[in-house]
Amino acid sequence: MISTFFAVAFRNILKNRRRSLVTLLAFGVGFAALSLFRGYTTNVFEELRSSAILDEGLGHLTISKEGWREKGSLDPEKYLLTKDELDKVAAIVKAEPGVVMVSPKLNLAGLASNGKVSQIFIAEGVVPEDFKALSRADAKVRSKLSQQTPDAVEIGEGLARLMDIQGGEGSAVLSGVTLAGQMNAIDVQVVRAFNTGVPDTNDKFVRMPLELAQQLYETDRADRILVLLNDVEATEATRTNLLTKLRGAGLSMEIKTWEELSVFFAGTNEMLGILLSFMGSIVLVIVVMSVINTMGVAVMERTREIGTLRALGLKKQGTVTLFALEGAMLGVLGCLIGTAIHTAVWAVIKVAQPMYTPPGFSEEVPFVIAYVPEFLVGLGFFMVVFALFAAILPASRASKQSVVVSLGHI
Repeated sequence: MISTFFAVAFRNILKNRRRSLVTLLAFGVGFAALSLFRGYTTNVFEELRSSAILDEGLGHLTISKEGWREKGSLDPEKYLLTKDELDKVAAIVKAEPGVVMVSPKLNLAGLASNGKVSQIFIAEGVVPEDFKALSRADAKVRSKLSQQTPDAVEIGEGLARLMDIQGGEGSAVLSGVTLAGQMNAIDVQVVRAFNTGVPDTNDKFVRMPLELAQQLYETDRADRILVLLNDVEATEATRTNLLTKLRGAGLSMEIKTWEELSVFFAGTNEMLGILLSFMGSIVLVIVVMSVINTMGVAVMERTREIGTLRALGLKKQGTVTLFALEGAMLGVLGCLIGTAIHTAVWAVIKVAQPMYTPPGFSEEVPFVIAYVPEFLVGLGFFMVVFALFAAILPASRASKQSVVVSLGHI
């Protein structure tokens, strides 16, 4: 019986090929548009995550004294981690399973000068070898900071232009206020100018060895500790465990994840999620209305056929089932067409490798569409169910007509 229903439903789809083809194309294009956009957002998410954890140097977790983010700039000495505290925290964190790296950092700000021009700078003091370990394998240019060149710094390309440092190499003087409130200055050698990727920081960012930053601040302290894990999925669990252990050791610390610290990631991820939901709503409305229209016309054209089937003993439920199968078949075929379109576009983009400049970035990045099979399967199931229920609506109305009225329909 079921096989007969499937055979009849398939023949009915072929009965009006033009109308069925239009419906299938609308279904397939909508499916491909949603799946391609999801592939794009998936790639953006992965790239932003890698950029935040590695390129920005946030790691998976950042440990600092409780209250440092709110009050650290008002009373930096109080909220900086002492050498003893750094050693205690590092020992506890390194003992945690899954921890790959523990590295102290220090933020500072001041004026950078080439003898003629002075510019405001914001700087990050890092352990050179630890920072190099964060670099991704596909990084175009790696950091030139080294323990062997303690006075070397790297600056943003915009800052290099403002200070007239040609070729990314030259000398400069960095000055700032120490923890004691005194002015201090150090001579540095610029060994590389790099694009930070963000216009707002490209003209003021400086990266330097931690010891050089401490020298400018006249301290041996750091303001936070970066923690790198071997599994991003273990971030929350590791944070919970470390908080418990640190507080048990009498250390009042707070731990932030890379998602909490990367404001750009959170905003972009939320925006793309809203866009995907908006697009999904529009596509589903178009698909559902297309199926309802196709099945509504089919039901109207086949009213006498429905009456004949009812007269031969087919029950109301059988009529609804027949048209529901037609809707489901349209959904399945539409998803197959959509998958073919998606795969073709994905392959073209993968081969062509186009470039574009995203909002908030100062350099081009590859336009990549990730292939997400699980989303294709989930979207296909969802849209087939929608098509099935869209077909039930007109079919249920036709099945409620009496057999005499259906047979007399013109």
